[in-house]
Amino acid sequence: MAKVGILFPGQGAQRVGMARQWYEEYPACQALFDRAREVLGYDLTSVCFEGPEEKINSTIYSQPAIYVASLAALEVLRATRPDVVAQVAGAAGLSLGEYTAIVAAGGMTFEDGLQAVQRRGEAMQAASDARRSGMVTVIGLPFEQVETLCDECRQPDEILIVANRLHTVVNAVSGDLAACERLAVRAPEVGASGVNRLAVAGAFHTSIMESAVPKLAAVLESVSMQRLQFPVYSNVDGHAHTEPEDYRPLLVKQVCSPVLWESSLKQMLADGLDEFWEVGPKGGLQSLLKKLSRKTACFGLTGE
Repeated sequence: MAKVGILFPGQGAQRVGMARQWYEEYPACQALFDRAREVLGYDLTSVCFEGPEEKINSTIYSQPAIYVASLAALEVLRATRPDVVAQVAGAAGLSLGEYTAIVAAGGMTFEDGLQAVQRRGEAMQAASDARRSGMVTVIGLPFEQVETLCDECRQPDEILIVANRLHTVVNAVSGDLAACERLAVRAPEVGASGVNRLAVAGAFHTSIMESAVPKLAAVLESVSMQRLQFPVYSNVDGHAHTEPEDYRPLLVKQVCSPVLWESSLKQMLADGLDEFWEVGPKGGLQSLLKKLSRKTACFGLTGE
């Protein structure tokens, strides 16, 4: 019997039209969007299905949208492959996706998780509005070289760090916008095969997000959290956690801490998980896993 790992995407996976097919075909997905309307105070279906792109790319809307769309995808998997869901032995979510993973594991209710995600998005958008910043993904250079590039491109009064360690040669850099732009020019000159500017509001997973921390901590303290039915691998330390006293503070810390995605995947593989499913809007998580372990079975329920 397989030991299944579920992978949930983070911000950047959003696109106009996501989850429409699931919504139209599965009553359980419709029910999630109906419940989301009650929590959010607006109709998320119009944001997901109609956009416009500028709206769905806004942190305030994209984080709830990806969260609900990912849990809708999980309902589709539950309906079409109940055998897979029954064999889930662990989960991980990229940044925002960690909230989805914890809800999927029974740590929070759908409503409480959505409220936390909504407040997280609002707080991160406010922090982003206060300082011009952004994120870029550098492909084809090892982590150490990207760190050196950050040091070269950062001015004394600027922040620029590797914020997402996605894979040995796939790293997302986050910081002040001018510094990101310098690095985007410099990276190809020293051998990067690609530099992609991410569709995010600001420098996530850096100290630029510090103003979001107390707001998020207050929300997470106000909601009930339970022991997880299966472990979730933390972005902050790459390890599996099941207890609220462990994962609650890690969710708070995550907003300003680099995402150790590669470490999480390696730990899941070391723990014996041998079949993976990317669940939610397409976020490229399957390809990252395949770069680590070509022989590992990996599937997607991403609407594409």
